[in-house]
Amino acid sequence: MDPEAVRIVALGGLGEVGRNMTVFEYHGKLLIVDCGVLFPEEDQPGVDLILPDFSYLDDRLDDIIGLVLTHGHEDHIGAVPYLLRRKADIPILGSKLTIALIEAKLKEHRIKPITRVVKEDDLDQLGPFDLEFVAVNHSIPDALAVFIRTGAGNILHTGDFKMDQLPLDGRITDLRAFARLGEEGVDLFMTDSTNAEVPGFTALEKDIGPVLENLFGHAERRIIVASFSSHIHRVQQVLNAADAHGRKVALVGRSMVRNMKIAEDLGYLKVPRGALIDIKEVDKLPDDQVVLMCTGSQGEPMAALSRMANRSHRVEVGDGDTVILASSLIPGNENSVFKVINGLMKLGANVISKADAKVHVSGHASGGELLYCYNIVKPRGVMPVHGEWRHMLANARHAEATGVNPDNIVLADDGWVVDLKDGHAEVVGAVDCNFVFVDGSSVGEITEADLKDRLVLSGEGFVTIFMAVNSQSKSLIAGPEIHARGVAESDSVFDSIMPKVTKAVEDALKDGNADQYQLQQVVRRTVGRWASSKLRRKPMIVPMVVIV
Repeated sequence: MDPEAVRIVALGGLGEVGRNMTVFEYHGKLLIVDCGVLFPEEDQPGVDLILPDFSYLDDRLDDIIGLVLTHGHEDHIGAVPYLLRRKADIPILGSKLTIALIEAKLKEHRIKPITRVVKEDDLDQLGPFDLEFVAVNHSIPDALAVFIRTGAGNILHTGDFKMDQLPLDGRITDLRAFARLGEEGVDLFMTDSTNAEVPGFTALEKDIGPVLENLFGHAERRIIVASFSSHIHRVQQVLNAADAHGRKVALVGRSMVRNMKIAEDLGYLKVPRGALIDIKEVDKLPDDQVVLMCTGSQGEPMAALSRMANRSHRVEVGDGDTVILASSLIPGNENSVFKVINGLMKLGANVISKADAKVHVSGHASGGELLYCYNIVKPRGVMPVHGEWRHMLANARHAEATGVNPDNIVLADDGWVVDLKDGHAEVVGAVDCNFVFVDGSSVGEITEADLKDRLVLSGEGFVTIFMAVNSQSKSLIAGPEIHARGVAESDSVFDSIMPKVTKAVEDALKDGNADQYQLQQVVRRTVGRWASSKLRRKPMIVPMVVIV
């Protein structure tokens, strides 16, 4: 590495929506911005969470001088406990709400962190990095952008942001600070790309309140609202609408209860007197006086709404209930969400989503807002972050449209190494950057090959074949016995292949192939070809050949 360059390595958040984590290196010291998780898709069965690949840091843990968290969403803080398992004394910097949320999370992991609360306009120094924090508006209060000053160039990292001009909490994105930093000189503008494909401006959060009040006024029975467990602004509007219509709100889901308690204690959530009740009190009230605020808007299998749809939750959804999905779909979650919607509608619920009414607005800047930011900041270079490739490409086009030299626009993927020197950034290499799967209590032990096996098992079934061979006489002395699951209605289907398996093994023995692995391969190929041609299936085949 050039000693006069700043090295930038994203370990997540590029080419995907989630798992946001970027490492900055300068003069041998490492600064990390965000450390989030990615939620699994349908082709990753059994996976709970997906982490950034920390292997890049394993030999450099003592060089890490700090972790800056831009805001408190799971895709930005969810992986912090797993990073701190490697090194527990990494200082964590963030806003008051963000630090409160991460401390609560770490308490569940029995980790006591070193934290430092910062706010907009604060200046801080971590080793060779001079930091300045800037207020930005997002779908969670207290979000921050971070301006990183180094001898090799200045970097402005927006985190997730939008430009809502009439936010519920009155805290707007500080464009005056953006302009001031632009005058100082922004060599690399790392901008949120999630909504870059959307033209115009993101709608106002306050527009949702009247829609919710209207829906609440027409609902005849219980109302169930699903949202992210950290969407404080959305919960605030639900509380306001419920209070206006004489309804009580019960929070459902451990993370929802925890996060809203923190928000209320810190003054970010204003609860009308008597509006909140415990879930245990719901059954004591008439259905038309109840609102349930729960998690599960993304179809997560273990979240409250999914369990209600599967009738495995204490709350039973029935005819006339109104379910409001107050969030947008994260790419890849569509099928899971539609499955939940179908389950709820089958139970008689009236399901309302963003497609039916304005019950959600995004927390990310649309194309028009990005154009404004580029014209205000006037960066020398741009590196789109946070989004799939189509989002980052759209963001890059906005930057170019405002006059940024295409040679100074860096499009990178997870693990790509970007060096910034003398105010110019370019890709110089790559490091290993794989998905790290959390599966129950195991972290990183599940591989892509394991997931492929799970998909085969779930979709094609499982076949075992047992046989015993005498190594002296080179003859079959037991079997073959075939057992199958999820392949056919009866194991008798395999009767026609048994003689072919026997002959294939005997022929192999006559040819001198007495090796256990070779014989198992003979069995696997024979059964596999037959299953493919006769059953049109490709099950997992596990031959067990015992040589005696």
